[in-house]
Amino acid sequence: MDLATPAGAQVRAVAAGRVSFAGRVAGRGVVSVELAGTDLRTTYEPVTATVKKGAEVEPGGVVGTVEITGSHCPTACVHWGLLRGETYLDPLALLPPWLLNRGPSRLLPVLAAPAFQRRGELRAQPPPAAQTKLNPEPPAKPYSPQPP
Repeated sequence: MDLATPAGAQVRAVAAGRVSFAGRVAGRGVVSVELAGTDLRTTYEPVTATVKKGAEVEPGGVVGTVEITGSHCPTACVHWGLLRGETYLDPLALLPPWLLNRGPSRLLPVLAAPAFQRRGELRAQPPPAAQTKLNPEPPAKPYSPQPP
């Protein structure tokens, strides 16, 4: 999952655990945290680690800062992952339902993000009327952002 954030922003652990890796992989900083009492681990990258392997972290504890790197994100972002063994899972499963608004996740076109930023708002957009549980198909016409 990609989370937009300013470069240099603090990256915080989503849950308590022990740092299992803090270093560089393919030129990018990576921090991995084994979650306490589970067989899960979270990953955060590109991150300049402020923790060392073996360190205990609390929920919300700072594990590093966002690095500036070339990325597919239009601005700086953190790639947040959740794994069980070598299998990637949905990291949103770690968040409480009330935080997720209990609706299904939708991917928006990358071009939609600047429109939200121009308004200075980050809020969930309701799904199009045609996109319901009874009719999960997206609307026939693709989204086209309006010029500023």
